[in-house]
Amino acid sequence: MSGDHIRNTGAMWTSPRCGAGTRSGLACRAPAVHGKSRCRMHGGARRSGAPKGNQNARTHGEFTGDAAAERARDRAVLNDALKLLAELSRVAE
Repeated sequence: MSGDHIRNTGAMWTSPRCGAGTRSGLACRAPAVHGKSRCRMHGGARRSGAPKGNQNARTHGEFTGDAAAERARDRAVLNDALKLLAELSRVAE
């Protein structure tokens, strides 16, 4: 019974394809989500991706200029302390 049915798949194969790069190096051939350029697995799903304006970057301030400068100052103080310890160990010998 199933052998008598001819499937009309032309429209399915002419729909836009995702095209995202896969781990195998080839393009993803899954159909793109309606109105998007990617399939549901590569970012075409509703509400996927980062929020507009990337509000997540402001949650802790670890990567602000002030925080980076503070870490650089801390590294400089630590390096000075290590140099002083190395000098003291040479003098003690």
